[in-house]
Order: sequence, then C-alpha cells, then structure tokens
Amino acid sequence: MVYVDEAIWLWQGRRWCHLLADTPEELHFFASRLGLHRSSYQGPPKSSTPHYDITGFERSRAIALGARHATRAEIAMAARAARLW
Repeated sequence: MVYVDEAIWLWQGRRWCHLLADTPEELHFFASRLGLHRSSYQGPPKSSTPHYDITGFERSRAIALGARHATRAEIAMAARAARLW
C-alpha cells in the first residue's frame, strides 16, 4: 500500500507532504509512476524514514493513481514500519 499525508508543510511557496509505502519496491515503483526522480528519494542515511516529499499537486495525482490518504497516526505507523526495511 502507498500512503500520503496532508499537504500542510509550506516550503518555497508550495504545500508539501510525504509519500510512503509498505515496501521499498512499492515506494519506488509508485514514485516513478508519478514522474518523480529517484534522486528525490529521502531515506537512510539522509532521513530515518524512507519517503518522497511531494507537492499538493503531486498528492492529488498520487491519490488518483491509488495512494491512500493517511491520517497523521497512520503515517506515523507506516513510517515506523518503513524504518524496519
């Protein structure tokens, strides 16, 4: 499953959110479907949680492609699980 949280972080004039998944393969495959470059991946050692930061526009596209809107608690749970990869 692929998850996105709310686009609430304001940076460079845009609202941003996180794209996470249950497995690394699923995360990278979905990110490529969104047109994201692998270089924008954030994972160890750069970040403790494997994820992509995406804009609110990309979030809308991700949901249209099947990503699941996740609450803050659900994203935290997915992030903890992803750290175990």
